[in-house]
Amino acid sequence: MSTRDPALPDLTGTATLVTGASGNIGGGIAWRFAEAGSAVVVHYHRGAAPAEALVARIEAEGGTATAIRADLSDAAACHDLVHAAAAWAGRLDTLVNNAGVQPVEDLADMTADRWRAVLETNVDSAFSCTQAAAEVMADGGGVIHVASIEATQPAPGHAHYSSAKAALVMHARAAALEYGPRGVRVNTVSPGLIDRSGLATDWPDGVARWHRAAPLTRLGTPADVGNACVFLASPLARWITGHNLVVDGGVSARPTW
Repeated sequence: MSTRDPALPDLTGTATLVTGASGNIGGGIAWRFAEAGSAVVVHYHRGAAPAEALVARIEAEGGTATAIRADLSDAAACHDLVHAAAAWAGRLDTLVNNAGVQPVEDLADMTADRWRAVLETNVDSAFSCTQAAAEVMADGGGVIHVASIEATQPAPGHAHYSSAKAALVMHARAAALEYGPRGVRVNTVSPGLIDRSGLATDWPDGVARWHRAAPLTRLGTPADVGNACVFLASPLARWITGHNLVVDGGVSARPTW
């Protein structure tokens, strides 16, 4: 990009696919990869307008991007998305598995179908997209799952979500073990509470509690998550795989007793 951020590792000449990039965190991740110089595939399912707006914003700054729609509940669609991304860019260096859902529901009232839906949306798509990416990363590459600190610190109403994020952390470790000989690194980024427009109004108590609990005294931003992903995708992390990078302003360091 004409305004490439010099604070970021230089990813010029690379290509990155970010799933769920029409949302708050996914859009922030895609934008940081563009600022690092990577060509970016902005995946979306239903959010066509924000995905196209992000592509237009990247292109307006001199970057390279495209938006591709896919329903990642279908394994074949996951493979098609990855291969379409690689075909568009002529290569695929990084896959960021960010797509997911975060419903709130008491465990006692949860049906098996709703349990499975969250596991499938958050975990199955990462499994299928990673499998497809390893096929096209002939010269090696990086896969990054976006999990959550709830993988190890569950919140009430998030039993399905926390379980899914824990599965992502373990899948990354298992994939790192098996795909490492191919030169494919697989890591996880686990964010804490990430700010969005209207969050302080929608959840004032939660935001206030986070501010009190976080040693760095603020919420995270989508750029904070993007920075961690860019680092793990860069040559600076060339000997890092199977790792879970927590990005939470230090909340996980606070004693729970």
